[in-house]
Amino acid sequence: MAHFFNLIRWKNLLMIALMQYLVKYALLLPFQESHGILITLSDFNFFLLVLATVSIAAGGYVINDIYDIETDRINKPKQLIVSKHITEKRATTLFIILNVVGVGLGFYLSNGIGKPKFFVIFFVTSALLYMYASFLKQIAVVGNIVVSIVVCLSILLIGIFELIPATTDNNKAIQTTFLYIIRDYAIFALMINLVRELVKDIEDIDGDHKAGIQTLPILLGRVRSTKIAFMLSLIPIASIVYYVITYLFKQQLIVGYFLVLVVAPLIYVSIKLFSAESKAQYKHISFILKLVMLTGMLSLLLYKFTILN
Repeated sequence: MAHFFNLIRWKNLLMIALMQYLVKYALLLPFQESHGILITLSDFNFFLLVLATVSIAAGGYVINDIYDIETDRINKPKQLIVSKHITEKRATTLFIILNVVGVGLGFYLSNGIGKPKFFVIFFVTSALLYMYASFLKQIAVVGNIVVSIVVCLSILLIGIFELIPATTDNNKAIQTTFLYIIRDYAIFALMINLVRELVKDIEDIDGDHKAGIQTLPILLGRVRSTKIAFMLSLIPIASIVYYVITYLFKQQLIVGYFLVLVVAPLIYVSIKLFSAESKAQYKHISFILKLVMLTGMLSLLLYKFTILN
């Protein structure tokens, strides 16, 4: 059972679910009465939306491990699960089940809110994760962008399903305001994840090279790729500082939170990237970026005390 949970990356799935619940219950619900926010999904249907998201994400992790058996033997021999603890046939069956559940729930929810076209989001996401595992990750940068877009979508999905169906001419302004806030957090997640994906590619350069995968570090080398990752890491720093100064400067609590728990760790990451050389250093940087993603999303808990009041 432990191998199954490790295969589907339960910690990552937990973070995805947490991000989605934070968007609804920390950002949207507290402003229902005070600002007239209208949401679409009941608590149970929202749970189904989260379940659909994590099912498709879990399926993506499974198919990725199936295609990564050889590279993982080199990059992560102690973490190898498919072929070592779980057969490739069972992993493939699990991948199919998870996607049927995720896409099926997406179809049910889309029709339930009267927006059947929204079903396409689940189908396309599932297809993208399969294409990523099978061949897109072998194309430099393209694979990194695809994964980052999928992470971005997991957050944006809440705004799409909760706010858009309930938007009318009377409440369009306030619904759009909150949709934009969700969009900004989704872009934040995309930027952080893009840097992290590149750092992970640099960390895994040896195994990817032997497997014939053409990642950016293999094409340009570790040193040049690290410089690119360093430059990319400056973008979220500049973006967050601009966002805080422009929209949140009067909210001392949230300004302090972002500076200490989001901007400062990102500056630390940039400094570390400037001189990183070893696999352990890149792994450490990747871990810090994951924490920044978490602290960034947890800032949603502060909105009911500060923003828009």
